[in-house]
Order: sequence, then structure tokens, then C-alpha cells
Amino acid sequence: MASPDFSLCGRVALVTGASRGIGKALAGALAAAGAEVALVARDPARLEETRRELSDQGCRVHAFALDLTHPAHIAPVFDAIAASLGRIDILVNNAGVEQVCPSLEVTEALWDRIIDTNLKGAFFCAQAAARHMSSGGAIVNLCSLTSAVGVPGAAAYGASKSGLTGLTRTLATEWAARGIRVNGIAPGYFRTDLTEAFYRDGEWQAHMLEKIPLRRFGDLDDLTGAAVFLCSSAASYITGQILYIDGGYMAAI
Repeated sequence: MASPDFSLCGRVALVTGASRGIGKALAGALAAAGAEVALVARDPARLEETRRELSDQGCRVHAFALDLTHPAHIAPVFDAIAASLGRIDILVNNAGVEQVCPSLEVTEALWDRIIDTNLKGAFFCAQAAARHMSSGGAIVNLCSLTSAVGVPGAAAYGASKSGLTGLTRTLATEWAARGIRVNGIAPGYFRTDLTEAFYRDGEWQAHMLEKIPLRRFGDLDDLTGAAVFLCSSAASYITGQILYIDGGYMAAI
């Protein structure tokens, strides 16, 4: 029996929101698995800093600035990436924004900013990438615990991530005939720039740890293996799935 093939050698991966946090970690992991990686984010300065850092680590990475809240800009940038790197085989839809806000205080501007980035932007990135996946490919969407459970103060964010779960399943069934697999990973509680405000509260930390069977918060390294696996040939019969990486949180509620 042949060993599973987790190598991404010869493949071109595109990661959105890749300049920091989870996106940066996933981009580095895909590169370490052999992929050539296009880093996509909206802040050119931070993006270039990340590109240099990963390049110094021996990763083959390239930087492309893009603001996902402008859908008309997405396809031209993806076309440029495909022209520059020769192809697009993998897309990791990681870019996202969050702002905790009581539902009675959510404004239209806040709602639009979160939905436009987390859901609308993710769809048009998937569409633009799929048009270049003529020989099949893999898409991984970054979902969330809020894709499945209600979190107070996260109405817009939860709606965007729940929508992304539905989008993942729809595209998986529609694009299977094109050889494109679409899956999602849903991180539990990870400390990043996006969630830092929560972790400043010691009582909140103690309360949340009681709900996590493994009794610890996630490290970025806990996400990278799953992403590489879902993008690799080892997952060639997996599509339309959401993998919760949460220390057992979902199993215990």
C-alpha cells in the first residue's frame, strides 16, 4: 500500500490575509510542504515584511496587494498571479475581520465591512481561483466556531462564517465535476491579533478553558497540518467538509 502523499511540490497556492496571524502561518506551512505561495493582503507594507521574513526562511513566496472589499479588483489580481506563477492549484480563503458589538448597536457600515470581507470576498476569490484550476484544485475556507454556535456580540461575524460554511458545501458539490475540492477548517480559540482583546481578560480565559476538553488554547501550529492535509493528494476523496480544530470544544457542548 502506498504511503499518503502530503507533498505540495509543483503546486501554486494563494493565501488571502497572509500578512499576519493565521494566514501567515498557513502560508509558511504550505511553502514548507513544497508549494510556491502567493501572499495576498491589503496592507502592502506589512505584506512585504511578511514576504521577506518567509523568504529568509527558504520559502518561495510572492506578495500581491489586494483589498477584498472591492470585488472588481479580485479577478484581475488573481489573473496576474496565474500569469506570473503559471497556475493556481490551491486557494486558502483566510482573510477576515471581526468586531465585537452588541447586536442592537450594529450599524450598516459595520455589517457591510464584515460580510463584504468574510463572505462576499471569499466567494469572489473562490470564483476567480476556480477559473484557473483547469486540472482540478483545492480550496480551504477559514470558517469558525461561530459557523455552528451562537456567540453574543458576533452577529455579523457569525452570519458571515455561517454563510461561509454553506458556501463551502455548495461549491464542493457544484465544482466536484471540475476536480476542485472545497473544504473548511474552523479554528476554536486561538490567540491572534484579531482575538487579542479577549485574552486580556483573565476571567474570560479561565471560563473558556473549562469548556475546552484539552484545557488549552490553540497554537498556530495546530492549524497548519490540517490545512496542508486538505490541500494535498492525501485528501483527494474529501470535499464539502468542515474540520473543527478546537481542542474538543464542539464535542463537549
